[in-house]
Amino acid sequence: MQVPFVDLKAQYHSIKKNIDDAIQSVIEESAFIGGKYVKEFEQQFASLYGVKHVISCANGTDSLYILMKVLGIGTGDEVITVANSWISSSETISQTGARPVFVDIHPEYYSMDETQLESKITPNTKAVIVVHLQGQMCAIDAIQSICQQKGIYLIEDCAQSHFSEYKNNRAGLFGIAGSFSFYPGKNLGAYGDAGCIITNDDQLAEKCRMLANHGALKKHHHLIEGINSRLDGLQAAILTSKLPYIIEWTEKRICNAGLYSKYLAGIDQIVLPAVRPNAKHSYHLYVIRAQQRDALMEFLKSRGIECTIHYPTALPNLPAYKYLGYTKADFPVATAYQEQILSLPMYPELSEDSIKYIAGSINEFYSAKKK
Repeated sequence: MQVPFVDLKAQYHSIKKNIDDAIQSVIEESAFIGGKYVKEFEQQFASLYGVKHVISCANGTDSLYILMKVLGIGTGDEVITVANSWISSSETISQTGARPVFVDIHPEYYSMDETQLESKITPNTKAVIVVHLQGQMCAIDAIQSICQQKGIYLIEDCAQSHFSEYKNNRAGLFGIAGSFSFYPGKNLGAYGDAGCIITNDDQLAEKCRMLANHGALKKHHHLIEGINSRLDGLQAAILTSKLPYIIEWTEKRICNAGLYSKYLAGIDQIVLPAVRPNAKHSYHLYVIRAQQRDALMEFLKSRGIECTIHYPTALPNLPAYKYLGYTKADFPVATAYQEQILSLPMYPELSEDSIKYIAGSINEFYSAKKK
């Protein structure tokens, strides 16, 4: 059996006519940059998600940068984020001229350890970027409270947490704004790079839209110097075609996670993902911690099962951040887990037979090691 990590082709074939019609419409109308397809996606995503403003942009990385620039973050400032994430969460901080400050991860839920946050705040701290990693939200109410007490901005990186919830509220609706990626492999994915900002703040929304469009809300009326970060019409139309299915796909992910947990139960050498109380995990990733992780990964590969690691090196341990002077001992949980975490195949179309095959292969690997 061959089990890919993500099967984008299966998703395409499940809604092929919708996708093909959407692409054809954009081409026939030459609506490639801006226009009605982008506006339609922004409006429909805002309505479905329950937020006032959606500002589309070229990718999720840009959305973080745009937010920080609009909030006035720059040289001499500090922005706090989590030690285990994709580098977009931290490199965008540096791109503004600010200094990234890292917090270790929670040992059970793998996102920012909220109990360590306050100790990282200094007079130079201007914002906290929380990352709702793998599809599970942080303890966002506790983090929100700290940010409010300290008078600093709370930005939510929701690149892996479309429609995730905490205490019945969705990711991206707790802070001043949320950042989303629609990279092809995301729960809601385009067929190329794409992203957006969500916010209920009218003034912030206008400024973000202006900055993303060369500093202009109207062509040739450049009120500031901006950047070129626009969602194109093709990607917008594709995303709009997928929107009617995203809730169903999310529920299928949750169902598949339950099947994984059922069939992997009792294997002592692995730790299954824990779900935070009062949270709805959207399972962008199903991540286990595994003994002999690298050997297990190779064994699964030999069985036709594609797995990956999110992420093999904690951010402060990367060569890119050597200048910050951190040591691995500063982030003991993230450093230990980078050698253990393993992301198993996860997508709505994943069959129960495939999940049983993956679980059986993992059990086979560890059973052989006991002999």
